[in-house]
Amino acid sequence: MPPLRFVQLKYSAFKEGWPMAMMTRRMFITTAAATGLGAAGALTFHSFSQGRSDYEQAVKQIWRHGERGSSDAPAVLRELVRYATLAPSSHNTQCWKFRLGDQSVSILPDYQRRCPIVDPDDHHLFVSLGCAAENLVQAASAMGFRGEAVLNSGTNESLEISLVRATAVRTPLFEAIPRRQSTRVEFDAKPLSNDELRRLETAGSGNGVQIHLLTNKQAMENVLDFVVQGNTAQMRDPAFVRELKHWLRFNGGQAAKQGDGLFSGSSGNPTAPGWLGGLLFDWFFTEKAENDKYARHVRSSAGIAVFVSEREDKRHWIAAGRAFQRFALQATAIDVRTAHLNQPVEVASLRPQFAQSIGMSSGRPDLVIRFGRGPEMPRSLRRPLDAVIL
Repeated sequence: MPPLRFVQLKYSAFKEGWPMAMMTRRMFITTAAATGLGAAGALTFHSFSQGRSDYEQAVKQIWRHGERGSSDAPAVLRELVRYATLAPSSHNTQCWKFRLGDQSVSILPDYQRRCPIVDPDDHHLFVSLGCAAENLVQAASAMGFRGEAVLNSGTNESLEISLVRATAVRTPLFEAIPRRQSTRVEFDAKPLSNDELRRLETAGSGNGVQIHLLTNKQAMENVLDFVVQGNTAQMRDPAFVRELKHWLRFNGGQAAKQGDGLFSGSSGNPTAPGWLGGLLFDWFFTEKAENDKYARHVRSSAGIAVFVSEREDKRHWIAAGRAFQRFALQATAIDVRTAHLNQPVEVASLRPQFAQSIGMSSGRPDLVIRFGRGPEMPRSLRRPLDAVIL
């Protein structure tokens, strides 16, 4: 066990959101010496600093618009896949694979990257495929193609996207793809205009998916109650905590090396060497701290969007993912942030009660999303294209 002074230092840093990456060399070596690391601590600091540089380079390479006007068909298809991979996925597992055809792209589930504890029926996995498909269709339009997505419900469960030549159209949703992110911090609590709410509602509806926009404070408090119930149940499940920790990346070096997972800096938490990040997680990731955080997040939001699909099947889960992605891109286009509050739909015993509480008479609540204006945060990363293209 580290000395008490060391624990207190780390706890203060964790509470204040003090980024470990911004510690001076002297501070890090002094702290390392307090834990008996000495010269090994200095070496760790050097690796830690190099990792931050690797992370920054990866962000520049990943979160960008590509070159325009390539006539190389295989290069165009790979670029469409790159845009598709900028979609969100549960724990940023990037649970997809892509197969390139002559004038088509197939998106397949990667079951090796599923989250069996938080997503036992693979609902979120297929929602993620829908998010990727929407990005691809928006990018295809900008590159002069019309994309049509159809689920092949055979043994491979692939989502087939055919591409037909059309007039190139760069929509605001396409332009927003490299700027979209899940922003897991407090927003500014200011309401959105009626016009902004209408834009979000239009973007997030259609193809068997409805959206419930909740902006009334009492309605949002009701959602918060279910979030807390769901979070409490998950936090008391050791398997859930282990699964979450497995996908955490505690510093830029880890994030750059793995290219996936939840980078701690993206949610405002301090970055740290891997061994220390694991200890901080074990010490301070508590039921009360998380519930208090979600209370602040909800109460600082302009509203909450609940996505509801007409039927509970993979086709509709994909449609819900596409609807959410349009919503998130439209939000980004008007400088509105989004973040997930999915506990009420992830805990199966809560889901029917939650559905009833928002006035649902049929269908499945798929996603719970808070939205509002807030800061841009450090980016999550993505794996190389060669890792996802078959």
